[in-house]
Amino acid sequence: MKKVKESEEIFELIYTNSKKIKTELNYSTPFQFLIAVIMSAQTTDKQVNIATKDFFEKVKIPEDLVTWKLEDIEKYFKSLNYYKTKSKSILATAKLLTKDYKSIIPNSLEEIQKLPWVGIKTAKVVLWVLYDAPYIWVDTHVHRICNRIGICTTKTPEETDKFLEINISTETKRKVHHALVLFWRYTCTARNPKCESCFLNNTCEYYKSLKSI
Repeated sequence: MKKVKESEEIFELIYTNSKKIKTELNYSTPFQFLIAVIMSAQTTDKQVNIATKDFFEKVKIPEDLVTWKLEDIEKYFKSLNYYKTKSKSILATAKLLTKDYKSIIPNSLEEIQKLPWVGIKTAKVVLWVLYDAPYIWVDTHVHRICNRIGICTTKTPEETDKFLEINISTETKRKVHHALVLFWRYTCTARNPKCESCFLNNTCEYYKSLKSI
């Protein structure tokens, strides 16, 4: 396993080698971003952007959605996984935000998780984007690359999340989240990772193991 200093250096390399340090989800308001992230669970960003294009022309803030019927919301998201549950969640979220939060997305890891469908992963990515919060959203992909490279040796995304929370600096967590997403999406893919051309192959434990075979 890498030392903390080396892990920080690796994250810095991932950050500096990323060409587009921003989410690939389309949105223009904080509420739209929250909706997009909720809809992105088990779905690609590309699919979400297609589904939200017309929807976001009508819905920009929570007040725009509270009077909608559930079936009218579902019509926009039928192409997405779990669209019925997600549609129900964003409607309930719109009502809760207008009632209890003055239509402002909570700037608190604890408070934001009181919104429907918002678990720890969704909470961290929303707070990272909207409030520059120092979080790394650890899903199965971030878990995979951290273990491949040798930053940690954990068995679950939850264990990886705890490890990074304790061992990675606030400064690094504040800037590296989307760089990690782009890295696993386009370089360190689940299948056929681009090891030969990867800028980390001289330090990656997974690549070293391949070379030793």
